[in-house]
Amino acid sequence: MKHDVLRIGNHELTSRFFIGTGLFPNPYVQMEAIKASGAQVLTFAIRRINLESTEDDSILQHLQNEPYTYLPNTSGARTADEAVRIARLARASGLSDWIKVEISANERTLLPDPIETLKATEILVREGFTVLPYISDDPIICKRLEEAGAAAVMPGAAPIGTGLGILNPYNLGLIVEEAKVPIIVDAGLGSVSDVAQAMELGVSGVLMNTPVAKATDPVGMAEAMRMGIEAGRLAYLSGRIDKKRYASASSGFEEYKLK
Repeated sequence: MKHDVLRIGNHELTSRFFIGTGLFPNPYVQMEAIKASGAQVLTFAIRRINLESTEDDSILQHLQNEPYTYLPNTSGARTADEAVRIARLARASGLSDWIKVEISANERTLLPDPIETLKATEILVREGFTVLPYISDDPIICKRLEEAGAAAVMPGAAPIGTGLGILNPYNLGLIVEEAKVPIIVDAGLGSVSDVAQAMELGVSGVLMNTPVAKATDPVGMAEAMRMGIEAGRLAYLSGRIDKKRYASASSGFEEYKLK
């Protein structure tokens, strides 16, 4: 896996773990968990950042002088217009030209609004952003977002923060099969087995926050998730055996026949 590079926009990444920066008990644990994860891309809600003084922001000040790629998100936006405005503010502050479009119309489920998400993606792509939209695991809308110019598409495995794991592996498999851009599973994963399963389905990476930040030991969990992602990726590249209905001996009976 030495040369297994993930390309998104103009960036080449060796880590396939995208990690969120919220919910950690304190900045020290946050930074140690980020280091243990090996992540190169960090995401955070723009509404939580002081855009007028990003160098003094309570979240970003602990990340200064580190070679991370920032993926700010538009969490809290309910319309395409709101998401576009938030993204423009983030870029104007010098934060990043990468943007995770996140538009939720329902506060209870936080499921993404596909129509508004597509609209915002089209606008931001035209304006030169590297757009990574968060969306439901619907193969059709994922393809539409790719066609709109998304640099990667980020379907959820389950609703944000639920830890339910992959509710529809069939859909995720279809999304990967049809995609010509990286597919990053975003939201709903809860365990190492979840991330390994996602990677074995062929996704390009995993984004998570809650399962790490809210773990009893966030640093240990970050390392465990990193290893699960790496193992799942290697398993996918190595190719699993076909499933069969009946048993098949690993050593043929012919080997044991007496001559």
